[in-house]
Amino acid sequence: MADNASAGFQCQSDPPTAELLLLNLDATAGALYVVQTVMALAGVLVYLEETLYITRKIPASYKRTTYIWVTGAPPVIAATSCVALWIPRSSMFTDFTASIYFTICLHKFLVMMVEEYGGDEAFVRRLRDIPLRVSTGPCCCCCLCLPPLDVNMRTLTLLKWGTLQAALLRPVLMFFATVLWTNGTYQQGRMEVSGAFLWITVLSVAAFLLSLWPIAILFTQARTNLAQHNIGAKFALNQCVVILSQAQGGIISLLVATGTIICAPPFSARARGAFMHQQLMVMEMFLLIITSRCYYRRRYSDPEPDMGLPDPFDQQDAPKSLGNGDTAAPGGPLVTAPQWV
Repeated sequence: MADNASAGFQCQSDPPTAELLLLNLDATAGALYVVQTVMALAGVLVYLEETLYITRKIPASYKRTTYIWVTGAPPVIAATSCVALWIPRSSMFTDFTASIYFTICLHKFLVMMVEEYGGDEAFVRRLRDIPLRVSTGPCCCCCLCLPPLDVNMRTLTLLKWGTLQAALLRPVLMFFATVLWTNGTYQQGRMEVSGAFLWITVLSVAAFLLSLWPIAILFTQARTNLAQHNIGAKFALNQCVVILSQAQGGIISLLVATGTIICAPPFSARARGAFMHQQLMVMEMFLLIITSRCYYRRRYSDPEPDMGLPDPFDQQDAPKSLGNGDTAAPGGPLVTAPQWV
């Protein structure tokens, strides 16, 4: 009877402390912890090596900064998940850290695509005669009647603000969540109308989904123009991080709410669901780190690929007609047309 009461108390309690977790570890669980810790550390080392490679191959520029930010998403998520494995009560703060970093990475990914064109001005010059289709996911994939966007500096600024708003709003929401948590108002995983968790989650998800829309709009054109830069594979890796870090956690929370995942002392059902999510994240992010290394590691000294579009600024180098059939190349001799007698 006392054992049942103790187990029932543990199923309703907070996540265990690190000391209690270590006391309940058996040989199998201990080996799993060691393996996942090694995977997280190896992922961080691979990222550091990749950062050194990018630093050596790309001159100091905004493009180099965006590459370092974007490739850092999987190792940062793996590292924060590993910390949450060893200290279960820190899972809320590690989730906040990973979420904020990845939201910034989404903005950096859009900037990276623009930088692959050569910067803002080069992007507008290349695509100013090609309208961008906005009827794409995740917001307007069914709204086929939406007019396309003309490419100009104002459009590019709007696309950048579409991703930047989440990078600015989500940290503010996480700050309020932490403040409300200290007051007992915010309780992670409790979907109650009177609770703060539901409303903060709704606003955070809405901002996150809106930040994915500009990336999808730009990618519809970039997937052909930037094929030589492996932009398709990079976009797929970015979306994998989105699905695994966001959707997977939501699915596990749903399984906890429906009673599919039950408590297993010293973990309550909610804490056990978060623990399972952290375990999966370490392994999945390690695989993404290895995969992304294959696509981001290339010869950055190669010339830019031909976008297949005429450059209006190159027209000044074209041969000029003199009006009488003669032509003159810039810096070259006069070419006289044949005279027929």
